[in-house]
Amino acid sequence: MSDEAPWLIVGLGNPGKEYAGNRHNVGFMVAELLASRTGGKFGRAKRAATEVAEGRLGFGGPKLILLKPLTYMNLSGAPVVALAQFFKVPVANVIAVHDELDVPFGEVRAKRGGGEGGHNGLRSMSKSLASKEYARVRFGIGRPPGRQEPADYVLSDFAAAERKELDFLIDRAADVTEAIVAHGVEWAQNRYHGV
Repeated sequence: MSDEAPWLIVGLGNPGKEYAGNRHNVGFMVAELLASRTGGKFGRAKRAATEVAEGRLGFGGPKLILLKPLTYMNLSGAPVVALAQFFKVPVANVIAVHDELDVPFGEVRAKRGGGEGGHNGLRSMSKSLASKEYARVRFGIGRPPGRQEPADYVLSDFAAAERKELDFLIDRAADVTEAIVAHGVEWAQNRYHGV
């Protein structure tokens, strides 16, 4: 199994303490949990503006390269493509973990390819990879209440009621990510959608 191509798991977010608890940073939160599960430790990459952790899924399982871009969201693609090329990761083995306005809070969904739905991190990744055919773990944050602008909503912290469920949902998103690596997107969809 160790001969297989590695997987590049991209937790999308913005660098800096002021963004740490934002809805837009849930990708970072999931990447950090995956690093702790696989025994990886994040450190600054020499080749790109990103933090990287390496580990394996299970004993002798596929190699995982976990990535937290240190560029802002709309420039996430450059470090992703730099590390995909360095580690020889095919687009089919790239997974983006990101917040999703079009999925209700409390739901985590998997998919491969498709549009970016106005998500600047995905748009940057698609452009840099010259493909949309990477997998996505879509962490539902729902639509903003009232007339709040989506841009302000994604850059705000989770509400108190949401924070009570947040650890469970980050855990679920990490499970979905691991399921994609182990069994593929379709299997993950059948296992986790509507649960």
